[in-house]
Amino acid sequence: MNYKWTYDELTPEESARAALLAKEVAIHPALGSLLVRRGITTPAEARRFFRPQLSELHDPFLMNDMQAAVDRLNDALGRKERILVYGDYDVDGCTAVALVYKFLAQFYSNIDFYIPDRYDEGYGISRKGVDFAAETGVRLIIVLDCGIKAVDEIAYARSLGIDFIICDHHVPDEVLPPAVAILNPKRSDNTYPFTHLSGCGVGFKFMQAFAENNGISMSCLTSLLDLCAVSIASDLVPITGENRILASHGLRCLNTNPGIGLQAIIEVCGLADRELSMSDIIFKIGPRINASGRMQNGREAVELLVEKDCRTATATAARINLYNEARKDLDKQMTEEAIEQVRQQPDIQTRRSIVIYNEEWHKGVIGIVASRLTEQYYRPAVVLTRSEGMATGSARSVSGFDVYKAVQSCADLLTNFGGHTYAAGLTLKAENVPEFARRFEAYVAEHILKEQTKATLAIDACLDFSDVTFRFYQQLKRFAPFGPGNDRPVFCTHRVFDYGTSKVVGRGQEHIKLELVDNKSNNVMNGIAFGQSSQARYIKTKRAFDICYAIEENSHKRGEVQLQIEDIRPCDEA
Repeated sequence: MNYKWTYDELTPEESARAALLAKEVAIHPALGSLLVRRGITTPAEARRFFRPQLSELHDPFLMNDMQAAVDRLNDALGRKERILVYGDYDVDGCTAVALVYKFLAQFYSNIDFYIPDRYDEGYGISRKGVDFAAETGVRLIIVLDCGIKAVDEIAYARSLGIDFIICDHHVPDEVLPPAVAILNPKRSDNTYPFTHLSGCGVGFKFMQAFAENNGISMSCLTSLLDLCAVSIASDLVPITGENRILASHGLRCLNTNPGIGLQAIIEVCGLADRELSMSDIIFKIGPRINASGRMQNGREAVELLVEKDCRTATATAARINLYNEARKDLDKQMTEEAIEQVRQQPDIQTRRSIVIYNEEWHKGVIGIVASRLTEQYYRPAVVLTRSEGMATGSARSVSGFDVYKAVQSCADLLTNFGGHTYAAGLTLKAENVPEFARRFEAYVAEHILKEQTKATLAIDACLDFSDVTFRFYQQLKRFAPFGPGNDRPVFCTHRVFDYGTSKVVGRGQEHIKLELVDNKSNNVMNGIAFGQSSQARYIKTKRAFDICYAIEENSHKRGEVQLQIEDIRPCDEA
């Protein structure tokens, strides 16, 4: 991908503030500028940023309906009613169900969980799920990461004497379901200070309120924050505010004392002997949890996450790993077919969006394929397949563009839709697909900004190789966890040269392993440039080039750093 590099210089006032801040908190001057770019301007703010505290979490009772939700749960426990914890089949839903179920199961035994089948029931609350609840004597359903649009299904449940507490974070319609309580910080009448919680995060806040109301030690709940970290990373919610606190402590839990099920996944990923990051969750742990719902049934993923026996967890994790291998093969095949379909569209060069449909595609992988198309073509993408006589699919977006609103603009063509800024799901009649594609394109063309149509690399600071030390890396780690709203810093070094030992590597010879020098220091820097082997010929000419990169610890040489090269640009292109 050809990136546009952007670098916004700090004003003289901001530069002076950054230098003073770096001195006061004892970090490299370039990192002082990173703090200022994040709106942090005082030592006290910097210390809070570097040391997120659970004591700084908001009062959960500030959320609409929280007291009603806690009261109804207390009533259910007091009357020994059967409770069902119900959730979506993706990572956020599965971790949310596991967190709420594991927490309540410490004190209450008349409880079960339910994950709908992606292929038999579809997304959200299903009548089959409600009927299961009725047949098994359930009187209260706690639904997580879905339910905000299930008006008819929850009305049906009420007719059977079943109450609902909704814990969701997706954008609601004007008409809310007839639930006892609706916990959703995206309600139009929201009173909660932080609106970007994951579905698991909303479930956590509910359990936090329940614990406070009943005098339960918070340690019984915070020990489950590893699940919150997995949901926050996988659902790509902003790593700011409460999410930064939950993710920081969740990562600590994941690295020191993960649940038995998560430990089994960590081991099957080959991550057992290293410090885990949000990237490890996004690229290794999350996809395996997702694979269960994509290829089989998400219930198996929840069973693993709540498992208490190590041997059973190991066996289940191995099965889920096989699902993930099958998912990757299917993903590769479908992505190739999707790219070919896109290439055959005569107006693809002028279109601002992608909408493609294939009746034969696997429903469980279309979201991944949509993400692949968005990455390759850098435009909002919708991928649709056929399921139960309808066209159903997933939409993904580029940075800064609200794809949910684009889908919502076609609501009259849809039988169902939901989601948030960067991801949405939708269902419509197959005959409506061409008109949907036309109107979706018209909306995107009208609303997308020019800067949202090209992949950009925002450079945080320009460095010399003499700056890039292990001490610098250790200071940089204090900015983690990284994600939306707190992206992993990208640095730039100008006029670097091949040391003479760089080489193309990888099974398909697609990557470059680099050893580089700059013209201002004697440091030889190791780096890896994934998928950029096309630049190898230029690099070997001994001419100067510029690099953008992230900094990471060298996994083969502890105590040393290496560069993860994001982009390479010959100096004559500057």
